[in-house]
Amino acid sequence: MAALKDELGDLLLQVVFHSRMAEEAGHFGLQDVINAICDKMERRHPHIFGDRSIDGSAQVVANWEAIKEAERHGKSEDKSAMADVAKALPALLRAQKIQKRAARTGFDWPSVEGAFEKLDEEIDEVRDATTATEMHEEVGDLLFAAVNISRHLGVDAEVALNDATAKFERRFRGMEAIAGDAFEKLDLDAKEALWRRAKIETAAK
Repeated sequence: MAALKDELGDLLLQVVFHSRMAEEAGHFGLQDVINAICDKMERRHPHIFGDRSIDGSAQVVANWEAIKEAERHGKSEDKSAMADVAKALPALLRAQKIQKRAARTGFDWPSVEGAFEKLDEEIDEVRDATTATEMHEEVGDLLFAAVNISRHLGVDAEVALNDATAKFERRFRGMEAIAGDAFEKLDLDAKEALWRRAKIETAAK
């Protein structure tokens, strides 16, 4: 919590700093920033600050997205459902957001089974790719299809991949610890045996 306190202070410094620069340039001040976020929260939560009734958390999320969509259309000339999805987002997260936007227009698999079939199709296309360009494109399509499955299953693809990577690293470090300096000289069969052992030992911790 002490580290969180420090980081929140760093974040607050940036908010105050940029607000002060904007104020000196005659644009807005810190109070304007505070008022804007308060107005946004009230606008996006009419079931709390207004008189709209809500039936369950799913409807809260649906209303939130509908209000955000209306806000986007009011601010930008780009009326596409894909407007304003930040290009700087991590690739998996951006793919997930793009797919959610498409799904809200009705362009989506009716069930996860369609997404599984698409993944199988993309795996075949990766196998059939013969040039570097084709491989690049097909691997991208494969990853996009995998994100689609995670979205249908309610799994955050970015978090899931980070967890899987951390698990791999933990097991790999376990292999190195068991083998010691001899690790790199072992053949693949020996390393595979170490992997199975490390998998058991790291799972027990």
